[in-house]
Amino acid sequence: MFSPALVLPAARDAVFKLAPRQLVRNPVLFTTAVVALLLSVLLLIGGSGLSAGFQAQLIGWLWLTVLFGTFAESLAEGRGRAQAASLRATKSDLVAHLPDGRHVPASELARGAIVVVKAGELIPADGEVIAGVASVNEAAITGESAPVIREAGGDRSAVTAGTRVLSDTITVRVTQEPGQGFLDRMIALVEGAERQKTPNEIALTILLVGLTIIFLIAVATIPAFARYAGGAIPVAVLAALLITLIPTTIAALLSAIGIAGMDRLVRFNVLAKSGRAVEAAGDIDVLLLDKTGTITVGDRAACAFRPLAGVPLARLVEAALLASLADETPEGRSIVTLARESHQARASLPEGAQVIPFTAQTRLSGIETGDRLIRKGAVDSLLRAHPDSALTPAGNELRRIADEIARAGQTPLGVAENGRLLGVIALKDVIKAGIRERFGQLRAMGIRTVMITGDNPLTAAAIAAEAGVDDFLAEATPEDKLALIRREQQGGRLVAMCGDGTNDAPALAQADVGVAMNTGTQAAREAGNMVDLDSDPTKLIEIVGLGKQLLMTRGALTTFSVANDVAKYFAIIPAMFVVLYPGLGALNVMGLASPRSAILSAIIFNALIIPALVPLALKGVRYRPMGAGPLLARNLAVYGLGGLIAPFIGIKLIDLGVAALHLA
Repeated sequence: MFSPALVLPAARDAVFKLAPRQLVRNPVLFTTAVVALLLSVLLLIGGSGLSAGFQAQLIGWLWLTVLFGTFAESLAEGRGRAQAASLRATKSDLVAHLPDGRHVPASELARGAIVVVKAGELIPADGEVIAGVASVNEAAITGESAPVIREAGGDRSAVTAGTRVLSDTITVRVTQEPGQGFLDRMIALVEGAERQKTPNEIALTILLVGLTIIFLIAVATIPAFARYAGGAIPVAVLAALLITLIPTTIAALLSAIGIAGMDRLVRFNVLAKSGRAVEAAGDIDVLLLDKTGTITVGDRAACAFRPLAGVPLARLVEAALLASLADETPEGRSIVTLARESHQARASLPEGAQVIPFTAQTRLSGIETGDRLIRKGAVDSLLRAHPDSALTPAGNELRRIADEIARAGQTPLGVAENGRLLGVIALKDVIKAGIRERFGQLRAMGIRTVMITGDNPLTAAAIAAEAGVDDFLAEATPEDKLALIRREQQGGRLVAMCGDGTNDAPALAQADVGVAMNTGTQAAREAGNMVDLDSDPTKLIEIVGLGKQLLMTRGALTTFSVANDVAKYFAIIPAMFVVLYPGLGALNVMGLASPRSAILSAIIFNALIIPALVPLALKGVRYRPMGAGPLLARNLAVYGLGGLIAPFIGIKLIDLGVAALHLA
């Protein structure tokens, strides 16, 4: 967080942010800068009634207060620039290969342009596959090395600029306008260039401005009381008092908290299109979760072998085992485990055997050795590979068994040897370990979970009960999803949903928080207000936690800041006015050395508390699932009480140092 690579540029940017056009966006810091400038002018022209040394110290600490505030924002923005630099480097290397053989820079591509991308090449622009199928490495965007399949048509056609094609060749139609692609939006986001204030930030800014005006009026009345008592308060002291009392702490950290909240999502490989979406995630009441890949592991496990009539079970098991020995997928390994542990099959990979790898085109894999050719894969693909068997009784029986397995909520894989259909392997969904406990945490947070699945109601009910979700929607259609979200919203609840298909787009757009999978269609990614770059819907649970953490951090630091200002008020005022009103000496419980020492110590504390809280603002308050009541009590106990105590201790310690060094 405080490495030289981040701190040095942030310190430089903090100075540039002193420009009035930028500083005026933060009214409290702008007021502090105006006061510092006023005192600087008074120091030059003289006549302030204070020694030049003491006044110079006040001015220095006031400017440091402003600089610490701009530094916090610059540091938050700088954390995203490291990511933006790598993304920009990727973007600058992109070259497009046109169908006619010409090569052009990706920046010259217009929407609707057609490009051809071969194995080993980078996809030059956001688009959709219109021909071909290939595996694509999206590690440059998601950080995950596992390749994904991209093919024309369906819900897996969207591709992103900067990702690399690993196999085959695809033809892509560009869907982005120049300079408005996914990489461009991500770069702008992580740099904070297009970040707008959220409604909560705007409301809090209005509150801070209101408090500043109140304290300004209060300080403006002090000279009248001083004259009534037969004394005078120097303008420099009044100005310093104003800055000490106004809420500079939370004002200086407010922007950094918002930027850091979105930055934490980016570092978590979630792209939020606005801070509003992040905050909404912290307030949701209902969470809609897809079953496959969210509640279940997505990687299915073999649970049964179903041979066709006249085929010995042992033959099906042996063939399935041989076809899976070289299959390193989770499904392949589970078939080997089931065959060896439940059926005591002991076949091993024959020497010189030729492995048939799975491809996106065939959707089949297997092995060829000697006079044996064994294949396994999707039932429809297997029947297409053996057309002579497709219309036979064996083919019909294979379909019937596959349909039975599918109706039970499982996935069928057909097996054939030398053109003869042998039977079906049943794969079942496996509930993710610990998912029930995670849903329990959401329940403790007051969030109701709803599983959405295309399974029949019986299968859906069984999985929902095992997973521990509160409700489920079976045989869900796009209209069903949309209707469910609208019903919940009409009841006054905020709804979050994840999806990846074009049929999810209406529901993603309707939900208060719509998380689109990066592997999904362009329509889904445009409809959602967040994009999960890892395409892991379980992350929706973490997104909720990050949203709540953002709100908690802002609330905690606001509580600390307000309590801090109250404490400073009662710590400083008695010491400042004890000369004019000796009776106030009874309230000077801190025993500050002198009025000048009191105001200088308070100004120093006011400046130093900002960088002290920067790590908390950037890292965020640790989130623990709990209700609103216990959360408020914890905030008041930790940050409210801490905000009251910290100034008394801090100002007193600084006062001892100021007195010992004779700075006042």
